[in-house]
Amino acid sequence: MKHFTTLLLTLGILLTVQSFAGAELTDAMKQEGWTAIFDGKTLEGWKSNEPVEGFKVEDGVIVGFGGRNHLYYMETLKNFELKIDVNINNDGNSGLYVKAQWQEGVWPTSGYELQINSSHRDPQKTGSLYNIVKIHEAPHKDDEWFTYHVICRNNEMAVYINGKHLYTYVDQRQGEPVIPITEHNKRVAQSGHIALQQHHDGSVVKFRNIYVKKLAD
Repeated sequence: MKHFTTLLLTLGILLTVQSFAGAELTDAMKQEGWTAIFDGKTLEGWKSNEPVEGFKVEDGVIVGFGGRNHLYYMETLKNFELKIDVNINNDGNSGLYVKAQWQEGVWPTSGYELQINSSHRDPQKTGSLYNIVKIHEAPHKDDEWFTYHVICRNNEMAVYINGKHLYTYVDQRQGEPVIPITEHNKRVAQSGHIALQQHHDGSVVKFRNIYVKKLAD
C-alpha cells in the first residue's frame, strides 16, 4: 500500500481557511460558489443505505441514531470543497465519507473516510483518514461542535479542522474505479458521494451547515 500512496504533511497552505462552525451560508460564500446541500428541514437529496431509520432532522441538525447506517448525498462529485459542522457524544463514533460509491446495506468500502471520534475506544480519532493517516488525539471534546473543511481535487485531498490545516493526502493511483470494487481499487481517486455515518447504537452524531463548492476539473 505504501508504494501506491504519498502523504504530504505541509505547514504552508494555498489559501487562507477560516472556521465556519455555526455559520450560515453568507452572500459572500454564495458569490464564491458555495451551496447548501442540507436545507435544515428535510433529508431531501440524501438517501440511507439501510432499510431502517437511522437519521432524522431536529432543530436544523441531522442527527444519527440507532445501529449502523450511512446517509449518502446522492449527487456524484469529483473536484469540490466541503464544509460541515459536526458534533459527537461521549463514546460516540462516526465518519465522514468523500468520493464513496453507493453501496446498500454494508459498511462503505470505497472512497475515503474521515474519522469522527473524540472518546471512543477506537484509537483513530477525529482528523484521521481512516487506516491511512492516523491521528491519536482528538482536536475537540465530547459534545463540542467543530468544522471539517475538505478540499478534493483529482487525486489530492486537503483536510482542515476549525481552520487548521492537518495534512494533504495524495493518492498516486489515479482514474475511475473498475466495477466491482476490489481491495486494490476501492480507494482510487475518483468521483463519488459524500456520506455521513451512524456507527452504532448509543452513538449520537450531529451534522449541520453542510456546504459544497464545486471546483473545475
